Amino acid sequence: MAKNVDTVPIEVSILTADFDIKGIVHVSKYTNTNRELTDLLNDRERRFLAVTNAEIFPRTGNQAPRKYNFMEIHMDYVLMVHPSAQAVFKDSGKSQEDITRFRELRLKLNQTRPF
Repeated sequence: MAKNVDTVPIEVSILTADFDIKGIVHVSKYTNTNRELTDLLNDRERRFLAVTNAEIFPRTGNQAPRKYNFMEIHMDYVLMVHPSAQAVFKDSGKSQEDITRFRELRLKLNQTRPF
């Protein structure tokens, strides 16, 4: 599969009525970084959201997650999408450490001056 040089991958969590889905979506690298997912989801021409390296977790029952290299989700079924890097998991100390390091790095970057 050829990679598009005009997109960047973002790991996301997608919530539908029946499933939690983790995977990667590709957004335009020319979009404002705070709006990249919003622009992708609000595109009225787009009927499906393409997801790579997807894991589907059923919200009911004790079924094992299913994995797909590629899948498309109809936009009418998407309730919520957010970057996985922003998710907070209470049960994982490692995730909390990663979030703390990310916040420290973001603070340092915000304090630097542009060229």
